[in-house]
Amino acid sequence: MALLIAAGTGAASACAFEPLGLWPLMPVAFAVVLWLLSETRSLRRSLLIGYLFGFGQFVIGLNWIVTAFTFQSAMPPWLGWVAVVLLSLYLAVYPALATGLAWRIGRGNEAGLALALAGSWAITEWLRAGLFTGFAWNPAAAAMVPTALISVTPLIGTYGLSALTVLLGGVVFLEIHRKWLPGVLIVLGTALLWALPSSPVPDDPLTVRPIRIVQPNIGQDVKWRPEFAERGARELAALSARPGGVRPRLLFWPEAAVTEPLQDERKGPPSDFAGYVRARAAASVAPGDYLLTGGITLASKDGETISGATNSIFILAPGGQVVGRYDKAHLVPYGEYLPMRPLMSSLGLSRLAPGEADFNSGPGPVTIEIPGWGRVGLQLCYEIIFSGQVVNEAKRPDFIFNPSNDAWFGSWGPPQHLAQARLRAAEEGLPVIRSTPTGISAIIDGRGEVVRQLGWHEAGVIDGYIPAASQAPTLFGRMGNALPLLLAALLLLGGIALAGTWRYRRI
Repeated sequence: MALLIAAGTGAASACAFEPLGLWPLMPVAFAVVLWLLSETRSLRRSLLIGYLFGFGQFVIGLNWIVTAFTFQSAMPPWLGWVAVVLLSLYLAVYPALATGLAWRIGRGNEAGLALALAGSWAITEWLRAGLFTGFAWNPAAAAMVPTALISVTPLIGTYGLSALTVLLGGVVFLEIHRKWLPGVLIVLGTALLWALPSSPVPDDPLTVRPIRIVQPNIGQDVKWRPEFAERGARELAALSARPGGVRPRLLFWPEAAVTEPLQDERKGPPSDFAGYVRARAAASVAPGDYLLTGGITLASKDGETISGATNSIFILAPGGQVVGRYDKAHLVPYGEYLPMRPLMSSLGLSRLAPGEADFNSGPGPVTIEIPGWGRVGLQLCYEIIFSGQVVNEAKRPDFIFNPSNDAWFGSWGPPQHLAQARLRAAEEGLPVIRSTPTGISAIIDGRGEVVRQLGWHEAGVIDGYIPAASQAPTLFGRMGNALPLLLAALLLLGGIALAGTWRYRRI
């Protein structure tokens, strides 16, 4: 029965994430996990509790992956659920490690168990984001984005907020066990952390930087059809030229907004055609304007054959002149490249994105100076979910542009993606500009608050201004994930101390 409760609690906790956003379910779920662990008498059982909890949460929370398979004619749609289950079977290893470590440290002492689970959960989320290319989607902290606790992320980051979420569940667990003192101490510690000052973010946007975000509502079912390229270009141009807003401006288009190559290293007609495509894209760019758009590049070592491709962001001036380019570094396995390609190809599998060749990865976060407009950091699509990996520390940007193609991911993926972009904005004290083809596009300020947004499957534009960044790098921005990992280590030590030397009496 305990194992069934663990799986069901994990599935219910997925409803704490967007789009349902029932965030109180997350700390309550951790209270249930702590109760189950407190009744457990073996390490094996504690590992199973975490594993089944994680499996239930991931299967429900990642259901949006299934939608991606409906756009891939080479693979049947039902394979999407197989992929979700297999991915969840792997990802559940990390919650299992967290509950196993917590039980091993804190068994026999309720307060020690709560501290140990908070610390171990933060550490295993950090590991999940880094091992085997990493998959950082939906940390526990993402459920707390709608709450005031997002304001602690400039200090302790996403994984620190995840630890606090577990501790809030610990408060519920401890109060049920009538352990009033440790519960009160946890609440007071959380309140103190919340009250600590972080890098101040000015209230007013920088009105000298007007922008327009374009959301064309072009679905994945038509986007890559060869005959749709011209129509898509017209729709993007029409929205870009729509009356309104302030000129000059920065113009933002989604990931892969232009499906034909914007840069082609082959000589002759291919290179000339790419130049034509750039000029067509930049037709709406007036003097002083710049277009930031997702696009594809084709590399060639001999000038004749294609040797590789990149998923890129281009900064274009009038006439299609390339001011800067960013190549996506953190590629999506099975989406932008096919691991173990010879084996997978022999099984009839292919990557989800169109094309036979795998994308090449770029060098990592870069900052590009836009003449007269300041510095922009660039993160393509799901790169924005990786805490501590989105900013070039040597050259801090004024804002981050995060174009994405969330048209792959149904109704659950886009709001979850937006929530994680809000965490990055709050952590770094930097505004984030998001442009997606079908939603949710948004302007996010340096506190992680959404200033303006366009909803799912809504065509239109957002006219506004780039919000101001924090006046100095946040504490997290200066120290990165060393801070939440230090917090996690202190929580583990606290759990060891309590479970090893001190037993709270009922008061």
